[in-house]
Formats: sequence, structure tokens, C-alpha cells
Amino acid sequence: MNINVTIFRIGFLPVGIIDVLDILLVAYILYKLYIIMHRTRAVQMFIGLLLIFLVSFLAQALNMQEMTWIFRNLSTIWLVAFVIIFQPELRRLLTLMGQSRLIRFFTKEQTSVVIDEITKGAVELSRRGYGGLIVLVRDTGLKTIIETGVKIQSLVSSSLIVSIFNPRSPLHDGAIVIQNDIIEAARCILPLSQDPMLEHRWGTRHRAAIGMSEESDALVIVISEETGTISLVENGEMTRGMDYSTLQEALNKALRYGVRKARSK
Repeated sequence: MNINVTIFRIGFLPVGIIDVLDILLVAYILYKLYIIMHRTRAVQMFIGLLLIFLVSFLAQALNMQEMTWIFRNLSTIWLVAFVIIFQPELRRLLTLMGQSRLIRFFTKEQTSVVIDEITKGAVELSRRGYGGLIVLVRDTGLKTIIETGVKIQSLVSSSLIVSIFNPRSPLHDGAIVIQNDIIEAARCILPLSQDPMLEHRWGTRHRAAIGMSEESDALVIVISEETGTISLVENGEMTRGMDYSTLQEALNKALRYGVRKARSK
């Protein structure tokens, strides 16, 4: 039984339902890749790879045997290079797929009670004029990030958060990482966003928050030491000017399935 029913023809080439579906799926995947890589260094690398594939196609079309032989023998290397070069983008794409509503429907959990303590801590940091950087681990494990800091492994409390980010505390630089309702570590080093547009707009703390959210599905709360502004960063997007109610609501919405057990063990 042929399910690829012909819809129309382009010259002698029949175009069926499966062909149209195939084209739409490829277009959707390319669009998602563009959204993920937009305004990153990966765009230039992706264009370079496209040029290489274009040259390879032209070499075959023009029957350039030597060039075709070279590209054919390098095909395996292209695949490995693609995975290595776009490793952060591929990881982020898989993370976004794991965050889909369909997947979350089957992994629904209760909202964590630590949200209240985190919100209180962030608001108190803002009131006191302390800078802060709080990372909430979701599905993507952050073991390597945790290992850069000082292990705490304590229950989450607003008073502890304020104490850690007190400018007199030796742990106030860097970020705290909260995983499985536990403050795992403090003074953690986060990756800075590579977006050159952010370098002059934001300081190191905000760029670190954006960079962390670009490389994982973690939520990052950043409190400005200069202005006291509370911001929430998710998937590279920053929402600024939050207060107690808006931050609590945003965290409850983003973590409505709970601060899930990260696969970093």
C-alpha cells in the first residue's frame, strides 16, 4: 500500500504527502537550530560548514573526480567535527526537547517548597544591596559547575542565602547552586555568555547568568549589587524588575513540576 499519495508534480517529479511532511519537518528543525544559534559564534561556523557542503555538491554535479574523492573520504570527519563544534547548541536543543509539555506531562511532580525561601532570600538581598547569583538545577546536571565551588550541602533557607552573599563572606563571589532542594555549593564559577552584544550592556554577574542558561535548562536568579534589581534568566532570556510576587509566580510556573532530580550523580 502506497501512503505517499501524489499531490502535484514538478515536471516529471511527483510530490506526495510524505514528501511535503518531510520538507516541513526539515524546515522546522532548521528553524529551531537557527533560533538556538542566533547571535552566537556558532552561526559563523554553521555558515562555513554549509559552504563546504555546497562546494562538495558542486564538485559532484560537475563531475570533479578529485574533489569528490576528497570530500567523500572526509565525510566521517565532517560528522565528528559537527558534533564537536556544535556540542553546546546540540545539548541545548536536546534540553529544550526534554522541556516540552508532552514530556513534562509524564514527569509531573509537586512544586518544591524551597521556592518561598529562595524568593525571600532574593528579595532580602535586593533590599540590602547585596549582589547575588542563584542557580536552580532542573534536568541538566551541573556537576562540573558544582565542583568549581565550595561544597555546602545544606537545606535551602533565606537566611543562609543572605549570609552567603554578604560582601564580608568569603563565599559571596560566584553563584550558589541549588539541586534537589539542597544548596550544593557556593562560590561556583559560571560560563560567561559569548554574545558580544552583551559585553557592554551587562556586567560579569548578568553575563554569567545568561551564559549558564544558554548551556543548560537551569533557572538563574541574578540580583544587581548596583541597583538591587532582581532578574530571572531562562534559556538565555532575561526578565528584569521582579518583586516578591512576580518572582514567586515565575518560579512556581517554571518549576511547576518541581525542582527535578538532576542526572548529575
